[in-house]
Amino acid sequence: MNVREFKNKIYSELASITKALANPHRLEIIELLAQGPSSVEYIVDNTNLTVANASQHLQTLKSARLVRSERRGKYSYYSLASPKVFEVWETMRELGFSQNAEIGKLMKEFRESRHNLESMTSSQLLERMQQGKALLLDVRPREEYESGHIASAISIPSDELFEKLKELPKDKEIVAYCRGPLCAMAYDAVELLNKHGFKAVRLETGFPEWEVKGLPVEQ
Repeated sequence: MNVREFKNKIYSELASITKALANPHRLEIIELLAQGPSSVEYIVDNTNLTVANASQHLQTLKSARLVRSERRGKYSYYSLASPKVFEVWETMRELGFSQNAEIGKLMKEFRESRHNLESMTSSQLLERMQQGKALLLDVRPREEYESGHIASAISIPSDELFEKLKELPKDKEIVAYCRGPLCAMAYDAVELLNKHGFKAVRLETGFPEWEVKGLPVEQ
């Protein structure tokens, strides 16, 4: 094999990975699987895809070796094949944020529609937690919290938050987080908490971004 043949084969294999990623539904599935292993049914419930479409997208990702599957009783569960899959996805997202003007416009409009709610960085959160000045609230569905969460976080899914407001302290700042920058659950939680007299902010990142940085997590 000469050098040109070698390069052509390597680039062709790499292109097959980018081709598998070049679909908005598959990108959303990767973001969801970064929260933890999920069944096809769970993916359907959280993406508005049909079972047939979700299964087809998962098979494409599996063929590209980006996800893997295992049987648990009657159900197939899918997970990311490697932490590097999420790292690539995160890099694509950040590239889009910095280089694509339309994405920047959409993010700006979304934040403005949520009244530009105050946010907090990971380093700021670590400092507040060490000082005992913050309560960390995971508002993702409980299944995702149980798969893995930021250390010391408590779980109150966003759809249960209103009913459990009385359980939360008003003498601490509450920091809510969810799946990441494209997830609206933390925005909704902070808006609700502030409306009811709590001091609440949103963590800028989600659990996967926190984990990939090597910061403390629990399962």
